[in-house]
Amino acid sequence: MSFPSSWTTPPRQPEARFFELAAQRQSVLTKPAGSLGRLETVAVQLAGLQGTEKPGLDQVQISVFAGDHGICEEGISAYPQAVTAQMIANFAHGGAAVSVLAKYIGAELEVVNLGTVSDVAPDLPGVIDARIAPGTRNFSTTDAMTTEQVVAALNHGDAAAQRAADKGCKLFIGGEMGIGNTTSATAIACALMNRNPMTLAGPGTGMDVAGVRHKAEVIIGALQRHDNDDAGQDAMAILKAFGGFEIAALAGAIAGCAARSIPVLIDGYIVSAAALIAVSQQPDIRPWLLFAHRSAEPGHQAVLEALNAEPLLDLGMRLGEGSGAAVAVPLLRMACNLHNDMASFADAGVSEKEDK
Repeated sequence: MSFPSSWTTPPRQPEARFFELAAQRQSVLTKPAGSLGRLETVAVQLAGLQGTEKPGLDQVQISVFAGDHGICEEGISAYPQAVTAQMIANFAHGGAAVSVLAKYIGAELEVVNLGTVSDVAPDLPGVIDARIAPGTRNFSTTDAMTTEQVVAALNHGDAAAQRAADKGCKLFIGGEMGIGNTTSATAIACALMNRNPMTLAGPGTGMDVAGVRHKAEVIIGALQRHDNDDAGQDAMAILKAFGGFEIAALAGAIAGCAARSIPVLIDGYIVSAAALIAVSQQPDIRPWLLFAHRSAEPGHQAVLEALNAEPLLDLGMRLGEGSGAAVAVPLLRMACNLHNDMASFADAGVSEKEDK
């Protein structure tokens, strides 16, 4: 198995003329320029990315990638790893937060099982069996993944992007489920940005202060070990050293969507860490990304700054699953409706601003 082409080839850049046409339309709508704030700019951004004067979000795809983490052997989570497999079933049966939100916004939801410690029931509705192994290895002692496993996960992410393209997707949301994945995300962020885990590690599933400190200490030890292995600052080496299957698949999906000209709405901390990996690999991916919300995880702000990203919402969320991105979809739809349906000054017979 080889790397997907989206991982090795930069995506095309959006055509500037569509951004310009959308900006021109905003300038003649019946309102003072800039009075709708970021509802204006995000509508222009979507129009440019979708290559149209009038953007729309009728087709939204949510792909939740799930996998377990060997680093859980170090006691870095408040929940047992059995929860990952149990939550896959919960997604399938409609009981998870993102399941409820997907139904509300009319998005298509799929779950991609990349490998869990506990068994997952066969033939669950909406669950794709893409098992690589029963979770990653303990990155405090060895690489979390082999090169072959990284490639497999990237390809599963790229396949999700292709499914989205086949369905005419206008916006892609990636979600994740994996006990221990905030530890992996923090290790990735620290390695890519040369940051101290003591400032980026957070509660994840609900660790107390002592638990967060232990998590940070585990990451510090792992970073020192992998630095001795010459992992360096290479995105692929860092992903192999610390990543989860679901984080690698998210990076593959983000790259795959950009390659297929599909805008991606980035969720919280874990997905942002995957986006940081993808953008480090292919900087031309960045224009295809929108950012939904600011997570309550302390490391998220640092990752957002590294991506030069300003999210739409700040609700104190830290659930994951793609839930924060799903919450932002109605806001984006309202921005599109305002852009598309408001009258111009000329159409409405309203006087425009006078030049003084």
